[in-house]
Amino acid sequence: DVDHQKADWVSIHERICQLLIPIRTSLPFLLSEKERKHGMEQLVKRQKYIIELAYSTAQEFVWDGKHKEAIPAAFHALRFSTEVYGSNSVQLVPAYLLLAEASTGAGHLPQASKYLSQAKWIVLRTPDCSVAVQYKLHRSLGLFYAAEGNFEQALYHLANDIYLATSAFGLKSIETSGGYFHMANVFFRQNKMDIANSLYAEVTDIWHAFLVKSVQAQEQILKSRPEMSLFTEDKEVSEDCMTEAQQAEAIRVLNAVLDIREQAPKQQPGETARVLHALAMLYYLTMDLSKADEVGRKAFDLVKQLPQQESLEAIGHLLKLINSKPSYT
Repeated sequence: DVDHQKADWVSIHERICQLLIPIRTSLPFLLSEKERKHGMEQLVKRQKYIIELAYSTAQEFVWDGKHKEAIPAAFHALRFSTEVYGSNSVQLVPAYLLLAEASTGAGHLPQASKYLSQAKWIVLRTPDCSVAVQYKLHRSLGLFYAAEGNFEQALYHLANDIYLATSAFGLKSIETSGGYFHMANVFFRQNKMDIANSLYAEVTDIWHAFLVKSVQAQEQILKSRPEMSLFTEDKEVSEDCMTEAQQAEAIRVLNAVLDIREQAPKQQPGETARVLHALAMLYYLTMDLSKADEVGRKAFDLVKQLPQQESLEAIGHLLKLINSKPSYT
């Protein structure tokens, strides 16, 4: 209907409308075999481009909490993935999981369940399915059951998520931290605060260590290539150290943990300062310098009040880095 057409246009169709024209245009009948082969190769290339564009667009909507807007874009990613890879290919699983996440966020749990069942069926039919796909499936299942209020099943799947992510990427990887974060949220909803706080601390420590390395990598480039502009250097570092997806996840997760720390009845200033320090590094790396300075100063002031002030020097150094850069958008 009209509402669905409007939603589709806002979500993705406007971006891919012109790209659909050559895909929907039939190849001329009188073509040589070589020309037809080349035409088919170009067709698949265009379809794959649309898959990437639709998937990334849907992912951006999900990151922004716009789950309803994400659904049409995710549908297009699934539709073209099916055309390119076939209806039973493991290549369809990311699109199914994204549709499930968007549907869960939009409150459409029965539809989300169908997408998850389809993804699970494909994974079970694929003996050599990668661990990276399997842990994402368990994470999606964990989020779905948490949304349903079935905490036992949610924890079961999130435990599998953490196990698989650990085996593929390591115990202290940012891939694994996502499972810890969602598991902490489940324990938080169960009012099991000791366990939740422990897991939130683990999430903070993983991101803090990752961001420290990222800042150090940027400093090395600044020192070794002073002739380059700051904008070029920042672009290089962000590409080398953090993907767009990692940046979005870090902002969402660390801000959620900060809210929990600041609103807790029993304050833990050391943990709060650590989250603020991590966020200051993150905003510095993403060139949101005013925000980086704001949270960095909050972290500095909080640490000064603690009996042990090991991180005071590191935060002070970060503030110098932040204020040594010009404020530009």
